Amino acid sequence: MNGSKNIMNIPEKMKAIKIKEPGGSEVLQLHHKTVPKPGFKQILIKIAFAGVNRPDVLQRMGLYQPPKDASKIPGLEASGTIVALGSGCSRWKIGDQVTALLPGGGYSEYAVTHEDHALSVPTSLSLKESAGLCETFFTVWSNVFMRGKLRAGETFLVHGGTSGIGTTAIQLASVFGAKVFTTAGSDEKCKFCINLGAHHAVNYKTTDFYKAIREINQDSGIDLILDMVGGEYIQKNIKTLANEGRLIQIAFLEGAKQEINFSEIMLRRLVLTGSTLRPQSDLNKSNMANELRQHVWPLIESGRIKPVIDQVFPLDDVQSAHKGIETDHIGKILLSI
Repeated sequence: MNGSKNIMNIPEKMKAIKIKEPGGSEVLQLHHKTVPKPGFKQILIKIAFAGVNRPDVLQRMGLYQPPKDASKIPGLEASGTIVALGSGCSRWKIGDQVTALLPGGGYSEYAVTHEDHALSVPTSLSLKESAGLCETFFTVWSNVFMRGKLRAGETFLVHGGTSGIGTTAIQLASVFGAKVFTTAGSDEKCKFCINLGAHHAVNYKTTDFYKAIREINQDSGIDLILDMVGGEYIQKNIKTLANEGRLIQIAFLEGAKQEINFSEIMLRRLVLTGSTLRPQSDLNKSNMANELRQHVWPLIESGRIKPVIDQVFPLDDVQSAHKGIETDHIGKILLSI
């Protein structure tokens, strides 16, 4: 591997998943591909486990194109062992075990990423458990705490409390002193969210979350809302916000277009914002990783926060993994490489 240093014995070819064409889970197919070479400030990871996330599903459907310089192989997070270092690397050494945010390529035996986008596997977790950390923790921390500036004593609502994002957001917001509200699709899931740290959980299939939260919260609004649903939720979220409240949008499962009255935003001094993680610069992602090392990794090390794992599928059963994330599940779905 020219341009890299400190190389272990690495094969020329690897197993990887390709998207044959846009479509359902059946378009995910196993094939063999050349092992990538780490470039400047990049590390090559021999992957043990990889996370399966909603952006992977959208990419499979042809609705979410990877950046031009990213691998076309899906997969935005993984855990494993560093087996090669590109030029300019100084943070890691060969043999270190890491969990990493990837620009793509997680559904394979080897993947490259910027060295600053990897974090040490917490001593409290296995390689399997740590594979489900980065995509959700980078997303939640950067949006809820860096962008949304959630503070102790504030009220916080996250929709989809049993998703990977939801289970992460509930734990983080609760540990940092917020009063946490969430929505989930069954009474059983609501109970799970309460056990995870939420103060109140609303079954959105049987109850109007706006009315329920206003009643529970003594007709007061919510300071910060994290939403990935969109659609009709956009206007309901705005109504649910307290004066000077903040709405952060990170996805649109029910659509990105909705008619809203901006005079309410002006009169009540609301903030509407959002972000997507994958297209952001290496520097932005490095800053997120540094914040996680400082503020969150000690909490994981101590066992106060732990990823919720639903199921683990072998790489060659990736189609079942995608069917799983599109149906009823609680927490993260992983691939075993």
